[in-house]
Amino acid sequence: MITAIINARIFDGEKVIGERTVLIEGEKIISVGGEIPEHAIIIDAEGGTLLPGLIDAHVHTSVDGLRDALQFGVTTELEMMGGFTKNGREAQLKGIEDIADVRSAGMGVTPPGGHPDELMPGDGEIPDFVLKELEKMSEEDRNALLAAHAHDHGEAPAVSTRDEAIAFVGEQVRDGADYIKIMIEEGTVLAAPGLPVLSQDILRAAVEEAHRHHKIAIAHVLTAESSRQAIEVGVEGLAHLFIDRPETTPDLVRMIAEAGAFVTPCLVLNSSIIGKPASEMAGDPLVSSKLSPEWIDTLNASFNTYPQGSMEDNYRNVMDLHHAGVDILVGTDVSVPVPTLGGLAHGVSVHHEMQLLVEAGFTPVEALQSATSKTARRFDLDDRGRIVEGARADLVLIDGDPTTHISDTLSIREVWQRGIQKMAKV
Repeated sequence: MITAIINARIFDGEKVIGERTVLIEGEKIISVGGEIPEHAIIIDAEGGTLLPGLIDAHVHTSVDGLRDALQFGVTTELEMMGGFTKNGREAQLKGIEDIADVRSAGMGVTPPGGHPDELMPGDGEIPDFVLKELEKMSEEDRNALLAAHAHDHGEAPAVSTRDEAIAFVGEQVRDGADYIKIMIEEGTVLAAPGLPVLSQDILRAAVEEAHRHHKIAIAHVLTAESSRQAIEVGVEGLAHLFIDRPETTPDLVRMIAEAGAFVTPCLVLNSSIIGKPASEMAGDPLVSSKLSPEWIDTLNASFNTYPQGSMEDNYRNVMDLHHAGVDILVGTDVSVPVPTLGGLAHGVSVHHEMQLLVEAGFTPVEALQSATSKTARRFDLDDRGRIVEGARADLVLIDGDPTTHISDTLSIREVWQRGIQKMAKV
């Protein structure tokens, strides 16, 4: 059966192409423009804008997280540490419907006691604040947090040498990791100064091993110095934006641009680290009507570990990178509904991130590119992120015009994933 979406303003992932008919058959877009076949199901999108399914380029997720993401038009989440590698997807997601697609790095390359160990303090004991939150969580989110805790306390190996780093990367690849994540985090921004960090030699060995397996390497970094270290060892992408702005920032921007690396700024996370909750998002009926009370509480909270930071510096940093030609991707670093990891929620924070990019100086179209085609291209997801013939029919129909007013992206009328309608506005 063919579905014809008519009368929609279309943002094709790169540009606005005006009103054309989009034809869907099975899981694919079979035509953009052209005649409507007889007996096609007609969906009149009058007054709406059709977007490719949105992509979150930085999450830590669960079945519930994937389900929430899809409600907000995020049809793909890219996990930066967790269990949804190819093997994990086959074991955990088979037969589960109405969730976003997911790709994963598996576990990250980090030293003993290194990040993210500081987020789960104690010698194998779960802190009281986490225990209280666990009682409120769904089973899926509870298992995701406990799995992360188990990793941080030794059930999955940390690395101390080049050989261990090489072996660890190989293990992630055998488990079906789609890309490789390395950690360069000394802890100051996260109120945990002095965290151990691997040597450049070990980090370089991990990146080279990723490349040997034809996987891109992505680095967790939150400062200018760690960003420099990551680029020097050859990563393809930075999973965060440096939150500080030293005098050497122009040199760093030039270095990132010349390396051809992408940056996923996660401005929503940096805002939370600085102490700003996402209360305006939490109070929006288009958000609160779709989320649990636990997620609303989390949106209304913040990390607040680096209150001396400045969003103005973050905006200058991201615009300097953008003007230098660096690919900027939309990502959030959302994980589980714990207020100490606050200011973030699956799906919602993608829309918030686009708003912050526009506040920084992006045009709405540029922000939409960063949530669709740019991310698909940088992660070799050739079948999505665009509204073109042959692409997956991952689509979001918006009431209004987010190519002019980015906040309109929250006014979701319909979502399709692989050509199947997943939700419709009542």
